[in-house]
Amino acid sequence: MRSDGRSLLKHIAMGSAALLASPLRAAPSKPGVIRIGVAQPGIGNPPTFSGSSAAVANAKGWVEEEFKADGIKVEWFFFKGAGPAVNEALTNQQLDFAFQGDLPAIVARSAGLKTKLILATGVRSNIYLAVPPDSPIQSVKDLRGKRVAIFKGTNAQLPINRVLEANGLQERDLRSINLDQATTLAALSTKDIDAAFGNINLLRLRDKNAARIVFTSKGGSPIFTTQSHVLVTEQFAQQYPELTARVVKTFVRTAKWASDEVNREEVLRLWAKAGTPYEHWREDYDGEPLRVRINPNFDPFLVARYKDSVEQAYRFKLSRSRFDVEQWIDQRYLKAALKELDLENYWPVFQPNGKILGT
Repeated sequence: MRSDGRSLLKHIAMGSAALLASPLRAAPSKPGVIRIGVAQPGIGNPPTFSGSSAAVANAKGWVEEEFKADGIKVEWFFFKGAGPAVNEALTNQQLDFAFQGDLPAIVARSAGLKTKLILATGVRSNIYLAVPPDSPIQSVKDLRGKRVAIFKGTNAQLPINRVLEANGLQERDLRSINLDQATTLAALSTKDIDAAFGNINLLRLRDKNAARIVFTSKGGSPIFTTQSHVLVTEQFAQQYPELTARVVKTFVRTAKWASDEVNREEVLRLWAKAGTPYEHWREDYDGEPLRVRINPNFDPFLVARYKDSVEQAYRFKLSRSRFDVEQWIDQRYLKAALKELDLENYWPVFQPNGKILGT
């Protein structure tokens, strides 16, 4: 992870030098294309992803529709390498917006990458811990010294570390192995690892009797869930503030549609097209209002989570410095969209402890 930070710093320094060496040019009145990165692999043709209102906007083509009359193309880029791969693309100025988790964005920001968080999406997502069916492991406490898969550098790493700490462990107490989701499923099936942390994709192995789920954050404290957002590069936001506002408004309008219980079945089935069975989405969301997780707001709970993640990433030596989260989150576009769409009181507001305001 530290080498990733050095790589980012090198790329950022090279990019800054190139800008200084080139003559200043006036920015065009509008770009020919808006480039959006996704910290997930795209599945299908056209490619789709899942688990957020951003995924719904992609599947419905609503961002493309917003800019069609302007003659502005919208291109989506999908990254199997998740958040760290998105960071490289942002550093190389290949993206304008990105859907990404908290930890990789924190690592990049601490290394000097100039971005702004503009709305939340894919928040409070559950993590799972799976083991082979005949494993003696019965709980998180039994992981000491075991070979455990963790997709490092992604937004799951910090809540996984919180789960470990709550059970008297740290990541160094495990024989942790950095594996992506697909490799994790294969390694757990062949028992090349003793356990795996991951998302609802682990339920596939459970349904095949190839794994047991021994822990899930579902129904527990939300501090053990993963958080994601949409960010914009400072360069794009400064050059095209009106377009940035329209992108945010489109995502907020999508979040309103996707969090309406009338559309629950359609939302879950849209996400299922990206590979995770509909039944698993239904199970993961069972008993929980859509507005809890399909929520664009940086409420006190989410801001607190990002602040805690900045501190935790620095403490675990995953990032190079601390920084002011309040300055990183730019809520101007979000607040304007909520007001214009009359949605200022539509979503529940959560306190830092995870409880709804007023309860």
